[in-house]
Amino acid sequence: MRLTRPMLAPAALAAVLALTGCGSGGDGAAAVPRTATGSLEHLAAEAKCAPDLQTDADTIRQALCGTGDEKYVLATFATDRGQREWINTAKDYGGYYLVGRKWVAVGHEDVVAQLRGSLGGTLEQGVRHGGGDHSAGSGEHAGHGG
Repeated sequence: MRLTRPMLAPAALAAVLALTGCGSGGDGAAAVPRTATGSLEHLAAEAKCAPDLQTDADTIRQALCGTGDEKYVLATFATDRGQREWINTAKDYGGYYLVGRKWVAVGHEDVVAQLRGSLGGTLEQGVRHGGGDHSAGSGEHAGHGG
């Protein structure tokens, strides 16, 4: 079976949804290092992650890192275009993204903000979905407008 981007997107997006949830308002104002580059294994080592490889295809390699609320997805891409197409599709599902050249980390806002201290990169945010059923007293999804 040949893995293609359309086949990988649903699995990646399911992981994003499972890991992101509502943000906890972390502050990533610490000094940001130069953006890391390299293989998935190299980036994982920089982030002090023992990667659990989920996808190993020609166009994308994807692993789960961390435990509990600190979990995030780390993915590397064969091309810049493939990375941007993946991010643009994934952002429709919300979440927080730490983006470097040909790699992305996806997780809770505070997790990717903290990860930025190890890997550098640019923080991006997915689409916020206002929910009519978030009435359990926890407020808006992430608390600030865009």
